[in-house]
Amino acid sequence: MYDLNAMFLAVGSHCRRDVVTCRPADRLVDAAATMQLRNISSLVVSEDGHLPGILTDRDLRNKVVAQGLDPSTLAVKDVMNTPLITIGENEFLFEALHLLSRHRIHRLVVTGRSGRLAGIITDSDILRILSRSPQKLVREIEEALTVVDLRVLHQQVQGLVGHLINTGVRIRDLVRLIAHLNDRILIRLIHILRSGKFASLPDNFAFVVLGSEGRGEQTLTTDQDNALIYADDFPPDDLEQLKEFSRELIDSLIVIGVPSCPGGIMAKNEPWRRTLDGWRSVLDQWFTTPTPENILNVSMFSDMRFLSGNPALAQEMKDHVSGRLMRDQAFLGHLTATQLRFRVPLGWFGKIKTEKGEHDGQLDIKKVGIFAITEGIKILSLAEGIQENSTRERLEKLVTAGKFNEETAINLTAALDSLVYFRLRTQVEAIREGVQPDNRITLDRLNQMEQKQLQAALEEVSSLQGLLQRQFLLVSQM
Repeated sequence: MYDLNAMFLAVGSHCRRDVVTCRPADRLVDAAATMQLRNISSLVVSEDGHLPGILTDRDLRNKVVAQGLDPSTLAVKDVMNTPLITIGENEFLFEALHLLSRHRIHRLVVTGRSGRLAGIITDSDILRILSRSPQKLVREIEEALTVVDLRVLHQQVQGLVGHLINTGVRIRDLVRLIAHLNDRILIRLIHILRSGKFASLPDNFAFVVLGSEGRGEQTLTTDQDNALIYADDFPPDDLEQLKEFSRELIDSLIVIGVPSCPGGIMAKNEPWRRTLDGWRSVLDQWFTTPTPENILNVSMFSDMRFLSGNPALAQEMKDHVSGRLMRDQAFLGHLTATQLRFRVPLGWFGKIKTEKGEHDGQLDIKKVGIFAITEGIKILSLAEGIQENSTRERLEKLVTAGKFNEETAINLTAALDSLVYFRLRTQVEAIREGVQPDNRITLDRLNQMEQKQLQAALEEVSSLQGLLQRQFLLVSQM
């Protein structure tokens, strides 16, 4: 299983650091001579710490020789590929594979934290590291032509997760991989639809995902939560086509294997498909009328993440929600009260209490643990105007803002990892046994050490709920 784990290696650990560069104004013939002398196939173009492009032997062949141009009259900037496709040195190899496949290129420039040149990595470099990898899966998603193709690939994603769950891969990295591959499938589906039946559909709309999908924290049973925002001046004659596109998109996702949302939070339903101004109005109504349903809707929207279309529309909505919540301590109190309804199942001396009746001996790990952490961290982040989506990114920002110390953040992260691991492992086991997976775990299936781990995680949840109750419920009652 080493080869599968290898896709989680950092790009910076395997890129080549001895990168040869040139400047945009350099003579092309001099750059070509350097490539010949060093026996290399590319030069990174660099100037004053910026990386405007890359010059490859293919550029020389296709843009100069094949065009019959005189290279002595050209500078590097006349031929180089720009803008440059880069990847951060702390990103994973599987993300590098995706960029190579998506842009149909053979090399990526690697950048450090400051954005400066750190190295270069090629598809051949990665293939030497990964003799077995999801590269084929990523490439097949990018090249899928039908909904049926994507359904098969979605099943392969689930199979890959089943292989990786007990191989030592960090649970946060595994969840990140699930989100990444699910995103690729959805984006490819949109491309298929818009390349065919809906080719004439105007571009001025944004498809966004919400909830756990918006946070990039899905597991194997995550259903759909999405919405569509379209411009206020969207052509009226095209609205029916946009409606049909939304319906076909969501129905195709169901065919692929992504369950529909039981609450109907899907772009094919009219309440979740509005103009930008329409969304502002309905969100303002939710804020001023904090019914349980409206509180849930605001919570879902605060996890909104842009996936396809016009990103500016999504950002305007995100700014609107963030701005309203940062000023509205009373509504944050309502969100907190909703979160606190899910009591931590710990009795005397920390004994874990399970359900009775139909689910005797089980725990809904999402309700009693995962939701409490993700929602609690979200509430604290919204109060600070933090717009990051994932729970871990929000925690990092809260530490920077002085709301948590490092130790508390580490403990909460470990608790979340444990809870998600138990949930995901149980889902994988259910799929293998031919049973419909859900969010419940059976306590007796955990060994003594795992039960202690679960108990410690639930204690962290209880501490977080205490903090939220002190900070927001008291404020909202003043």
